[in-house]
Amino acid sequence: MRNVSKHEIDSASIPQLKQLCEEIRSEIFCTVSSCGGHLSSNLGVVELTVALHRVFDFPHDKIVFDVGHQCYPHKLLSGRAENFHTLRKAGGISGFPKRNESIYDCYDTGHAGTALSAALGIAKARDLKHENFEIVALIGDGSFNNGLIFEALNSLRILNTRVLIILNDNGMSISPTVGGTHEVLKDMKDGAASIDDVRLFERFGLSYMGVFNGNDFNELLPALEQAKERLNSQNVLLHVCTKKGQGYAFCEHEPQETHGISPHAKDITRKEYSHALGEELSLLAATDERIVAVTAAMTDSLGLRDFFNSYPERAFDVGICEEHASVLCAALATQGLKPYYAIYSTFLQRAFDEIIHDVCGQDLPVTFCIDRAGITGADGETHQGVFDLSYLSLIPNLTIAIPKDIGEFRAMLRLSQNYSHPLAIRYPRAGIESAPNHVEIGKCELLHSTLSDIIVFAAGETGISIAENVRNKVQKEGIDFTIVNARFLKPIDAELLLSRKEKYVITIEDNALIGGLGDAINRFYLNSGKIICNFGYRDAFIPHGDISLLQTQYGLNEDKILECIRKFYACR
Repeated sequence: MRNVSKHEIDSASIPQLKQLCEEIRSEIFCTVSSCGGHLSSNLGVVELTVALHRVFDFPHDKIVFDVGHQCYPHKLLSGRAENFHTLRKAGGISGFPKRNESIYDCYDTGHAGTALSAALGIAKARDLKHENFEIVALIGDGSFNNGLIFEALNSLRILNTRVLIILNDNGMSISPTVGGTHEVLKDMKDGAASIDDVRLFERFGLSYMGVFNGNDFNELLPALEQAKERLNSQNVLLHVCTKKGQGYAFCEHEPQETHGISPHAKDITRKEYSHALGEELSLLAATDERIVAVTAAMTDSLGLRDFFNSYPERAFDVGICEEHASVLCAALATQGLKPYYAIYSTFLQRAFDEIIHDVCGQDLPVTFCIDRAGITGADGETHQGVFDLSYLSLIPNLTIAIPKDIGEFRAMLRLSQNYSHPLAIRYPRAGIESAPNHVEIGKCELLHSTLSDIIVFAAGETGISIAENVRNKVQKEGIDFTIVNARFLKPIDAELLLSRKEKYVITIEDNALIGGLGDAINRFYLNSGKIICNFGYRDAFIPHGDISLLQTQYGLNEDKILECIRKFYACR
């Protein structure tokens, strides 16, 4: 697809705009099919994005996309069409808004709920600098449940500025939207809303306009023009309805299945940990009525659909409200229930305070099932799960487990059933299935023992795989070393560590070096005379790209580990 100018959009007839939308949809569908990415969310906002580019003057005017799952049409209309084929590839177009990529992207996003706060900040800076432009916050109804949105709404009158909020209501986040806010918006769409529902927005300081068809230019363009006019004197909430997956029948009918698309066929030798989570929790819940499952708008992605169907009274999807979910789990635990909170690593960061004070501060038996840990690849900086070991390891009362494979993960879940303290189990998206083995809290596993003076402590499936790959290579050179499955970061296996006499120690982890396994081993062996080398991710935000290449580039480089082992071997 060629780049389209602002003049072409402004001068186009409605039929020509519709044709442009079909070209954009085709480009998105073909590119995402090849590169992977967010499909149905972007297909749904094509007309809305084209209309915004016609009514507003980007990049002079500014737009902030909440989350950013729906920014592809904007990228195609802002001079990036000819490079769009590089979407989510290393060095190519990001799948999310990026300030360092284009002047049209005024704020980096990737997590839900941030757009309104960001838009208000940009608008207030505009006022203080006596500048003249409009600022638009495009927010989906799924994100509109997030507490940060309501914190920003609470500041509207205080900040005394002007922004346009476009509420893109398609009834979906990744899963169908749930909760009280969703019910209010549904009533508005159905014409069943009361005057009090509208007044709620007005009490925040918003002029409410809605509901308009966000896929129909005949409704959309006049509505946007009117909203822009109102912006001269007030904040505006423009409520539009779009259809997720618009234009492609399968995407329209299966919006959850086509929210995120993988560019490659699945590796049938690897299974998703989420599938194992759903299986094990369902089995445990069948005989234990204490067990409840909690998720924040990720029921299917985290493997909990069967649990929700089998035990609906013990299954809670709270929407995109990660902090609330953590406190909910804590409160459930105070009453004798056994909560399992399933969440992606990168999203759990948002609940850091609640993990500390509500769960661990009260020493409650909440189990955090932390999916997508480590480098996740093409979604980039906001979605790499490389900080969880670091930010969790400093919290008292929290046990941190890192399974070596899916079989060990199953064993940890079974162990957790009668564990009476906070527990975090972190794992990647997919791994190798194996027979569940015996696991004991705080005890590591000796995978391979030699008389060598070199020992490797490897955490998780990625770390152990790298250690075993390196061992296979150096054995051809007559070199060997001991491998330990460091499956617990907290409590650390002091008994095993004290028993090891090796002088040379290597640690490998799929996590940031600061605060992870390497740091824990370093502290334990301080002043012991041991020579230690740590391998993990350096102090950086890791961009989008191929997982294995990013691992190598940012710190888990097998050649560097080989070099270290050869050096240690030569010094023995």
